Amino acid sequence: MAKVLVVGGGGREHAIVHALSKSKKVNEIYAAPGNAGIAKLAMCVNIKDTEVDKIVEFAKAEAIDLVVVGPEASLALGIVDELQKNNIKVFGPTKAAARIESSKNFAKDLMLKYGIPTARYEVFENYEEAMAFVKISPFPTVIKYDGLAAGKGVVIANNLIEADNALKDMLLDDKFGKGKVVIEDYLEGPEFSFMCFVNGENVYPLEMAQDHKRAYDNDRGPNTGGMGAYSPLPFIKEADYDFALNEIMKKAAKALVNEECPFTGVLYGGLMKTKRGIKVIEFNARFGDPETEVVLPRLTSDIYDAFNAVIDGKEPVLTWDKCATIGIVLASKGYPGEYKKGFVIENADSDDIYHMGTKIDENGNLVTNGGRVLFAVAKGDTLEEANKKAVKLVSEIKCDNLFYRRDIGAKAFRK
Repeated sequence: MAKVLVVGGGGREHAIVHALSKSKKVNEIYAAPGNAGIAKLAMCVNIKDTEVDKIVEFAKAEAIDLVVVGPEASLALGIVDELQKNNIKVFGPTKAAARIESSKNFAKDLMLKYGIPTARYEVFENYEEAMAFVKISPFPTVIKYDGLAAGKGVVIANNLIEADNALKDMLLDDKFGKGKVVIEDYLEGPEFSFMCFVNGENVYPLEMAQDHKRAYDNDRGPNTGGMGAYSPLPFIKEADYDFALNEIMKKAAKALVNEECPFTGVLYGGLMKTKRGIKVIEFNARFGDPETEVVLPRLTSDIYDAFNAVIDGKEPVLTWDKCATIGIVLASKGYPGEYKKGFVIENADSDDIYHMGTKIDENGNLVTNGGRVLFAVAKGDTLEEANKKAVKLVSEIKCDNLFYRRDIGAKAFRK
């Protein structure tokens, strides 16, 4: 029987832990740092996901059989490289391979070199040069910080003032750290997420999902880290799927091999179905959040076996429930801006509720501890049925400081 350590403490990691808990080959699960929901399924250890040395030491001391890395910050710090140096089996890409997420510049150059469809772009380090380019570019235009910014380093500027503010944040005030910006053409069309297990040139697709970025119903309000997701996607036809798999995901995996930084783990394609075909918005080097929480509940095969098969260069067995899943985020009022923490949550005990930002306070109460707090997931024979169940599940949760969207997946099932 195996001992597994999951690195991270959000909804994505809760979903990974939940999937691992179903494996008959796993008898002990640890999470670093975990959260109040994960604590029901795993032993949470007080180590931050960025404390690489401490995680390595813990894995060695506990004779962990497999480490699964959730957050991009851990990957960018080289956690996989350090675990591998210590002969600890780990599911995730090396620091060099993770650059496909940690550096927008690296990812865009890779796509250009290997003919992977994406928006036209330019890279700048200098504020004045960037502004000069923006002044001759059409609006809206997309401005991206080159490094990791916890999902907040992308601005869709609709005019010169918005573009100027974004460039000042990124290049003058170093809001996300010292770095470059990528300025690219604005693309239109429905976005979707395509996660694949990858080992070198071998690519094994997971079920697709769509995230909802806007804070409020009918896609209004500011962009967030994601307010809900659903799977499968009726608007993706067989030809779309084949193109995304063969011309994007497989090409990207092969490109990383050719660049001598082969990828092992989950390669996430943030894609858009435009009038001119499917194009890449971004690549991530790990499971998406909140997409993972609606994809993994559909997996009927053993995820522990799948993780090991991918690491060992073998084909994983991946079987899927034909059901639809819809998940709704409950977020703190004020998110994605300023918000308060510490509000008591009741009726959030269901196994279908993943914890994103919670903790147990000194009185033993479950309280809010983040911008995105809970993620309620429901299954149904149809997306419409899953939506109704998810809304009902959310409505039963009691908390004075949470809001949520009711229309997750609605565009898909109302057509």
